[in-house]
Amino acid sequence: MNILDNKNVFITGGTGSFGKKFVSNALASQLKSITVFSRDELKQYEMRQQFSDSRLNFLLGDVRDYERVYRCLHNVDLVVHAAAMKQVPASEINPTEAIRTNVIGAENLINACIELEVEKVIALSSDKAANPSNLYGATKLCSDKLFIYANKLSSNRRTKFSVVRYGNVLGSRGSVIPFFVKQSKAEFIPITDERMTRFWISLNQGVGFVLKCLESMEGGEIFIPKIPSMGILDVAESIAPGVPTKIVGVRPGEKLHEIMITEDDARNTLEFKNHYEIISSPDRYENATKKESFVGRVPEGFTYTSFNNPIRLNQEGFKKLLSDDNLI
Repeated sequence: MNILDNKNVFITGGTGSFGKKFVSNALASQLKSITVFSRDELKQYEMRQQFSDSRLNFLLGDVRDYERVYRCLHNVDLVVHAAAMKQVPASEINPTEAIRTNVIGAENLINACIELEVEKVIALSSDKAANPSNLYGATKLCSDKLFIYANKLSSNRRTKFSVVRYGNVLGSRGSVIPFFVKQSKAEFIPITDERMTRFWISLNQGVGFVLKCLESMEGGEIFIPKIPSMGILDVAESIAPGVPTKIVGVRPGEKLHEIMITEDDARNTLEFKNHYEIISSPDRYENATKKESFVGRVPEGFTYTSFNNPIRLNQEGFKKLLSDDNLI
């Protein structure tokens, strides 16, 4: 049985790239209903034209508004929290706005879900939340901590909270992919630093991973998929072969390499066949060992970065990921 079958599902930020792909996959299940909660009426209108299914509902609202969130969550079983202010430069120059959406919004959703005894809540995070170097990453780290701690707040109720953390999503709004495609017709492609590496995941893979985590979560885990890395120069060459590149310098808050598991996190990190889990307490270890895909604890000093990642993408593999989301 699909985890969504016979459930009322609620997705915040549901008109975004992830949200639309998630809704498309969700409607293929036997769910009772799925509600898209977001603040842009135009995007909701456009999405309504794309899907014609009586189980799909749209509600306008903002995660910053607790009362509205609370009213919209009645009779909901499962929540996917995808709403966020995620543009790094925008967050740097609008810090209070990023905090209100990514931190206060997360707290509002948590409190409403506990009060209404939602069954499961899974929040989308970012590799930028690990050892953050910019405000966006810092707000997502705060959000992650709130969702993990929420399991203690709901200990006498049935609501469980977990987090999914992964890298750059191909084709999402703000992704470098559409920018590189546009620049492929220009004289050169601007590159911040030729040494830069990034984790990559397709929208299809991201949605599939979230669904698997939603099914297996016990509450309190940060799920991290094993996904490939690639250097930025290879990304540019894959999208715009033969177009010259120009080094323009690293932007404020930008890292050369992304990290998803820090050395400090490693003390509480378990490895599975296709993913890692940062667990919130040692008592989670015994349950993990019973899972068929369990590998063991990661070694002392372990880190998981886009630079030391053993899974590497070549240009052919990258193009396959792009085709997975119909981006080429």
